[in-house]
Formats: sequence, C-alpha cells, structure tokens
Amino acid sequence: MLTGDIPPNQTIYIKNLNEKVKKEELKRSLYALFSQYGRIMDVVALKTPKLRGQAWVVFMEVTAASNAVRQMQNFPFYDKPMRIQYAKTKSDCVAKEDGSYDKKKKLEEKAERKQRAEEAQQSSRANGATAENGGSAAPFRQGKPSVKETVAPNNILFIENLPYEATSMMLEMLFQQYPGFREVRMIEAKPGIAFVEFEDDQQSSMAMQALQGFKITPQNPMTITFAKK
Repeated sequence: MLTGDIPPNQTIYIKNLNEKVKKEELKRSLYALFSQYGRIMDVVALKTPKLRGQAWVVFMEVTAASNAVRQMQNFPFYDKPMRIQYAKTKSDCVAKEDGSYDKKKKLEEKAERKQRAEEAQQSSRANGATAENGGSAAPFRQGKPSVKETVAPNNILFIENLPYEATSMMLEMLFQQYPGFREVRMIEAKPGIAFVEFEDDQQSSMAMQALQGFKITPQNPMTITFAKK
C-alpha cells in the first residue's frame, strides 16, 4: 500500500497518470471511474509542470475513498497503472463542509502561488508559454432515451443516454472490470450511444445489472439494453 502513515480521509491522491491526456478529459474519466464507489464532491487535476500526472478525487464519505484506494490500486488507466493514496491535506470542498475553511488564508496562498508563477515565467521566457486554461465541458445530451422493445439476451449491450464528451476509453474502463469484456464500439455520427461486446450473454447480463443507471456525469444515467441482432 502507498497510504503510509496518512490517516484515511475523504480525498484520495492519484499519481502516475498519463500526462498526454487533456485536463478536462482526465477529470471526466476519473469521475466516471471512481463514482462507482460513492458520491464525488470534486475532481482536481492541474496541468502545471509540477502537478502533471497527478489528480485528487474528493468523496463525500471516507468509506468510499477507502474502497477506491483498495480496489483501484494499480488499475491500468490510459495505459498506466494508477498509484493511489490518501491525500495529506484536506480539500477545500471538505473544509467548507465542516466549517474549517479559511477563505482569507486560501486567497493569500493563491496570490503567493500566482506571484511565484509570474516570476518563474518572467525568468524563463520560454517562447511565451502560457498556463493552460481549463475549458468548459461539452454540453450534455438531453432528453430521455427512447423506449425499446424487449430483445432476447445476447453478448452485445446497447448503451444510451451517454454525454457528448463520453469516449470509448471511458466506457472501456467501466466495462473491462467485468469478465468476458471484448470491446466498445461508438458511432461518431450518432453521439450518445455505444455498443459493448462480451464473450457470452451471461457475462453481458452481469455487466448490465451492475452498471444500469450508472452516471458518467450527474445528468446522464446510462440506459443499458441488449442490442438487436
């Protein structure tokens, strides 16, 4: 374990993340992956030189964080095994919840960090590099999924009500936890849907039961049915 002497708390610290993944995609993927363990209050990922390849996931409950640390240790995430431990310091959103948040101190720390960053930028003058700005998430797919006729169980699942920003990698990380997973197929011309293939109908049924209604984003519970053949 990598938790060392840090006591269990609501925030987990993740390192050894793939630095090539864009910040917003990384945050959405982490949310999708870890929300199966409990309600998530925040996901923090920064692209500054010192914090690349790292992220923090803040849970509402300590038990959820503990389960995530135990079960997701070394999980292959974008082709790299995650290294997970409890965070050393309390996250801002947790501090606000329990009343220990010091806004003045946080503003002072933020101003100090900004000043140090400006000084470093002035000294380096490396081709006018600027800090990356986090873009807003893509709009969610609205509307309820259409009612489907009953289809006999088979090895391929049909997924609906996915947010526009959902990727095959996100779905692979969710479904590959279940035995018999083969592949995810998405159709660019039809965002919001996907097909997930398993080796047989028993394995696909198990994944369907486990992930039915799973929310990749708070607004988008997945609807899973058997695909027509």
